[in-house]
Amino acid sequence: MNKFEQLGLSESLLKAILDLGFENPTDVQEKAIPLLLEKDTDLVALAQTGTGKTAAFGFPVIQKIDADNRNTQALILSPTRELCLQITNELKNYSKYEKGINVVAVYGGASITEQARDIKRGAQIIVATPGRMQDMINRGLVNITQINYCILDEADEMLNMGFYEDIVNILSTTPDSKSTWLFSATMPAEVARIGKQFMTDPVEITVGAKNSGSATVSHEFYLVNARDRYEALKRLADSNPDIFSVVFCRTKRDTQAVAEKLVEDGYSAAALHGDLSQAQRDGVMKSFRGRQIQMLVATDVAARGIDVDNITHVVNYQLPDEIETYNHRSGRTGRAGKLGTSIVIVTKSELRKISSIERIIKQKFEEKTIPSGIEICEIQLLHLATKIKDTEVDHEIDNYLPAINNVLEDLSKEELIKKIVSVEFNRFINYYKKNRDISTQSGDRRERDSAPREGGNAGGATRYFVNIGSRDNFDWMSLKDYLKETLDLGRDDVFKVDVKEGFSFFNTDPEHTDKVMEVLNNVQLEGRRINVEISKNDGGGRRDHNGRSSGGGFGGGRSSAPRREGNFAPRREGSGGGGFRSDRNSAPREGGFGGRSAAPRREGGFSDRAPRSEGSSDRAPRRSESFGDSPRPRRPRRD
Repeated sequence: MNKFEQLGLSESLLKAILDLGFENPTDVQEKAIPLLLEKDTDLVALAQTGTGKTAAFGFPVIQKIDADNRNTQALILSPTRELCLQITNELKNYSKYEKGINVVAVYGGASITEQARDIKRGAQIIVATPGRMQDMINRGLVNITQINYCILDEADEMLNMGFYEDIVNILSTTPDSKSTWLFSATMPAEVARIGKQFMTDPVEITVGAKNSGSATVSHEFYLVNARDRYEALKRLADSNPDIFSVVFCRTKRDTQAVAEKLVEDGYSAAALHGDLSQAQRDGVMKSFRGRQIQMLVATDVAARGIDVDNITHVVNYQLPDEIETYNHRSGRTGRAGKLGTSIVIVTKSELRKISSIERIIKQKFEEKTIPSGIEICEIQLLHLATKIKDTEVDHEIDNYLPAINNVLEDLSKEELIKKIVSVEFNRFINYYKKNRDISTQSGDRRERDSAPREGGNAGGATRYFVNIGSRDNFDWMSLKDYLKETLDLGRDDVFKVDVKEGFSFFNTDPEHTDKVMEVLNNVQLEGRRINVEISKNDGGGRRDHNGRSSGGGFGGGRSSAPRREGNFAPRREGSGGGGFRSDRNSAPREGGFGGRSAAPRREGGFSDRAPRSEGSSDRAPRRSESFGDSPRPRRPRRD
């Protein structure tokens, strides 16, 4: 007997379930479906990605819809267009034997006019992304004032993507009498706030511990130097010949760059990110589902719609900025009761994040070392031998065997095996025999995790002077984001950021020094070359409310940033003074007085005044007047 029959579902739904091959409901389905069918109630369901949440709300909402009423009765909000389309297709499969039920997907990147036309024809269920839904409400193209059900799928991810205001506005348009069903993997504060504002005495269902990871996913981390991150990814792929994986990067630029490198190096890979058109994204996902792509390199946002069976590995090429996002990533594998592996490639400065993730998912990571070249060659050799052994013979080659036998007749069995294997295997031997071992050891993680960081002792960090500041529309937060993206570093790798008018200071761990100097000194920002130098001031001293350093005494000498000849402080447009003065003093003193800016000359004149301190260091440095209304700094181009 199919266990779905015990949940109270209609015959037409049970027939569709049989066609889909579902046999046993998942935990969240078993808990949610009878509850939602029994009565109209608000519901909060916490369950990991890949636990069958779509069916948990999909079956009840279809059964409760009045197919004879063409008005919109249910709205489902999801974070991305991929997930929106996926939910729509699944609901259509569930309702294939329900006459008259129409499900319409509403998302960006497609014609809003056509979507509005589909809704006007009669759509009892709308599946939408928040941004496009808000747009349609503003244009008067949709009416959700009489809906009976509102479902928030992947609520935590929608809020993490910045849709809080859109969701609040959309929910405010719906009637108070509706039932709201909120499905989420985690319960951050913003999700709880939505529940408190728009739900009445919701029933809560939790599958597993709150915010915990899936029991079918094992977690591993590999410690490498930052410069070896890509090499580590290649070795992990080579040591898992049957890998079918999603590789996560933080930015669209990194996603595209890593995918291109993998393709150049002979791997079947492709990128999935927001800069692709809908047609390109559909093509990539079709190839991935068909396994023509073995490694899909994706951003967190784009990957929200990935629901592909049998993904063997999730690879965190870079850890996410928000630790909670790790749960969503790892949920791409280990689905439907199958086992999966979540791999994290980390540097020493990111080790503290591993402990933070362990506390959230309530599971331990296993530290492993990157396989050596010899180990990879052995794995590949055995994999090739197995592949040859299991290959089915196509007897169409029989006609060619006499000619082949003539060519190979002088070879013994051993020689023939060696040559056949070498055809495929030589590239691994030739590559790895000349490559060094890149594995490194973490030492005592607890000691590393407790190391002081931002706001405390610099702990041997390297302090830098850089010739960009608030004049370039940066505050400390946006400069930190800009640096970590440009340098391909984690959010915690850049710290003690101090922004002045024409220059700034920041810290990294010493292991990143070479990379910082090499990358930033070859970057231009809006046509001006960035210049970065190492400062001997570690930035650890506190300042009083006048900006005086308590670590070095009042007026305690000039900054130790190296002096550069012929530099001038650029004048801000509209600033006082009509002449040009050369910089007679050395580089600026961090947080002090009297030193003139050492920022390089820009077109448009020079300042006759020294840059002003941004004030007390125990407050966030002020933004420039225009920063809040202006776009983020233009992405740099490499020389």
